[in-house]
Amino acid sequence: MTNIENDTPVDDGATEEAETATPAAEPQDDAARFAEQLAALQQDLLYARAETQNVTRRKDKEIADAHAYASTKFARDILSVADNLGRALATLTAEQREDAAIKPLITGLEATERELLSVFERNGITRIAAIGLPLDPNQHQAMLEIPSDKESGTIVQEMQAGYMMKDRLLRPAMVGVAKKAD
Repeated sequence: MTNIENDTPVDDGATEEAETATPAAEPQDDAARFAEQLAALQQDLLYARAETQNVTRRKDKEIADAHAYASTKFARDILSVADNLGRALATLTAEQREDAAIKPLITGLEATERELLSVFERNGITRIAAIGLPLDPNQHQAMLEIPSDKESGTIVQEMQAGYMMKDRLLRPAMVGVAKKAD
């Protein structure tokens, strides 16, 4: 401010406070803004680390599953071979089993079946239990209802065996389920 009478500056202290207040306020504003940016960047870093850990876990799980279940398609395909071998052995009569001419053939077929089941066991392939159990839609496929004195929903016939590979379903068991007789 200036004095009108003699054009000399008058020091009332207001200008100095205004000048010092403005520069002092700016560093505080800058510090607050930098603190907010730092907090945001720290939060982003935490999210990025968490996402990286999640991606790593998913990758590891996918790799483990790929190793554990790599042979799933082959296992499904070989099940029909096991079915046909089992059907062939089931059709043999007691007389045929005792016939000296084909007894070596039957012995070879039975040994082949045992070896195939052993290979299944070594690779985590197990047969699904069915007869006498209640129908489980996660493991059994009901093909027909059979009038029976058993409780409704109980499996009374197995048309085709079902198999699991470790904890995954390879093929559901095709079954006949009891229904109350009329």
